[in-house]
Amino acid sequence: MVVYIHGFGSSGFSNKAKILKRHFGDDKVFTPSLPTIPELAIDTLNQMLTLLLKIENVTLVGSSLGGYYATYFAHKFDIKAVLVNPSVYPYNTLAQHLGTNPSYHDSSDYTFIQAHIDSLKTYEVQEIKAENFMVLLQTGDEVLDFKEAKGKYHDSYLCIEEDGNHSFENFESKMGMIEKFSLS
Repeated sequence: MVVYIHGFGSSGFSNKAKILKRHFGDDKVFTPSLPTIPELAIDTLNQMLTLLLKIENVTLVGSSLGGYYATYFAHKFDIKAVLVNPSVYPYNTLAQHLGTNPSYHDSSDYTFIQAHIDSLKTYEVQEIKAENFMVLLQTGDEVLDFKEAKGKYHDSYLCIEEDGNHSFENFESKMGMIEKFSLS
C-alpha cells in the first residue's frame, strides 16, 4: 500500500496523487485530503497508519510539507518513505503564508496562524534512519532550497535532477524507482 501525503494547501486530488494511482492502482494507493492544521493532519495520519499497518506494508510518498510529515511517520513506525522536494524546516518556510490562503484544489480559503507554524516543530525528526528514505529533488525548486533536503538526507538514496520545479517535473518517470524502493 502506498499512502500519499500532499503538501501545504494541496489535497489528495493533486497531480502526483493521480499519477501514483494510475501506476499502482486505485486499490493500492490511499490519497487522503488532510486538514490544513498540522495537529489535525498528524492525528488523521496517525490513526490511519496505525490501522493500515496492522494489515499490510505501507510506503509513504510525501511531497513538500507532506515530506516533512512522511519523515515523522517513517521514523515513528520504522517504515519507508519517498520524499518529493520535501520541506525540511516548514516552521521557517511557511511563515510567509500566515493569514488567509486559497486551497489549490477548490475555491475555499483557510487561515494559517503562528500557532500552526509553532506546532510543526513538535514533529521534527533529528536523526533519521537513512535506509528508510528515497529523496527526489529538483534543483529548480522555486519554493524550497533543495540543499536543505540534500543535507538532512545525505546518507539516504538521493535522486537529484538539475532544473525542474517544486511540483517535480516528470514525476511519472519515477514510478519504477518508487516501486522498486517500496519492495526492497
